Amino acid sequence: MYRRKIMTALLEWKAAEHNKPLILRGARQVGKTTVAKQLGKEYEVFVHLNLEREKDAQYFESTDEVKAIWERILLDRNIKATKSILLFIDEIQEVPKAIQLLRYFYEDLGHLDVLAAGSLLEFALAEVPSFPVGRVVMRMLYPMDFEEFLGALDENLALEYYSGNPLDEIAHNKLLALFNEYMIVGGMPEVVSTYVENERRLTALNEVYSSIWDNCVNDIEKYGSNKTERRILRHIISTAPQVRDRITFSGFGNSAYKSREVGEAFRKLDKAGLIRLIYPTNSVALPIQLNYRRKPKIQFLDTGLLNYASGLQGEMLGTRDMNSLYKGYLTNHMMIQELIATNNKYGYVPAFWTRENANANAEVDLVVSLQNKLIPIEVKSGKSGRLRSLHEYMDRCEHTTAVRFLANTYSEEKITTQKGKTYALLNLPYFTVSRLDDLISL
Repeated sequence: MYRRKIMTALLEWKAAEHNKPLILRGARQVGKTTVAKQLGKEYEVFVHLNLEREKDAQYFESTDEVKAIWERILLDRNIKATKSILLFIDEIQEVPKAIQLLRYFYEDLGHLDVLAAGSLLEFALAEVPSFPVGRVVMRMLYPMDFEEFLGALDENLALEYYSGNPLDEIAHNKLLALFNEYMIVGGMPEVVSTYVENERRLTALNEVYSSIWDNCVNDIEKYGSNKTERRILRHIISTAPQVRDRITFSGFGNSAYKSREVGEAFRKLDKAGLIRLIYPTNSVALPIQLNYRRKPKIQFLDTGLLNYASGLQGEMLGTRDMNSLYKGYLTNHMMIQELIATNNKYGYVPAFWTRENANANAEVDLVVSLQNKLIPIEVKSGKSGRLRSLHEYMDRCEHTTAVRFLANTYSEEKITTQKGKTYALLNLPYFTVSRLDDLISL
């Protein structure tokens, strides 16, 4: 078991008095159950229910009285109640009524710490007539980020540099190589664990990737409301890994499916956390406004899974600058994955910037909110990349800072646009993306 950063938040929750039940959300196989079991070791007693099992689900179907439910659980399992006990309700989405009853655990059994987890909660919540707003707290869990990956690989010295001063040139080559390794393997906990156990051999991972991918595909049956929708969902899953650019819903993947059908299917996959839709914005200042009428990009749950589904891992081996592959698509994908995994805002996804008109188009890879400013980010392969779109963005915004991620070491340049605006361009190594807020001052 590798320690996940979310454990800090969970231990703080444990330390608080009269806890509200906590729902741990996230896609399948990102480690929710493992994290819950690790937290359970901090208690005298850990009670684990899995509502996919009929016997455990029946506790919530027989009565609405949570005190009676809890007493029956203790009796069935021959457990004597103590002051240090954690009730973990796994796969809670299988019994929507159990979600509704969480508020009564808080109101009637305030001494009991209750942790719940589920993979398809967005769908289950639609079946809950009275969601316990204000009576529960939520936390998101994503695939392992780069920092967690370093810890799992026991790369402790590299982790010290990364956590302290990742811009130190002494550590640059090592951290870049490890980030490339992370881009190939991805952050699914079971994959990372197998990778470590097999002395970091990629050939040992195919069976694990296949199992996770097959489970994701099989889950599609739960999202589709009819045969046609299930066919569309399967089509998207099978063709989306080959897409490298913005998408059009109508006829997606050389199909005859209509825009409305494909759009609804994508939104369901987005809800499930398997594929996110990344939309453009025209904003150059906060608050950011997304343009849902323009073509989005797609973001998979995990770059390692994407590499497996696309058959790309072999081509990535030995490449120093991953952004030289597939016009930077994979590097950009990992940048977004890191930003999502390390952002504290619930449901966060970044955006990219566009200016589209009849004369010329401009597109900046990412825009992120930093210190009350909307900062543009370009992901480039070396310093020779064109910056025309970035210049256009900077001419329109009020601040004077932009960021470029690349394989090189840190540097800062003064850039002047054709319209005469001078701004600071910070060149940062790819692996520092999740440390961005710590590394720049505006």
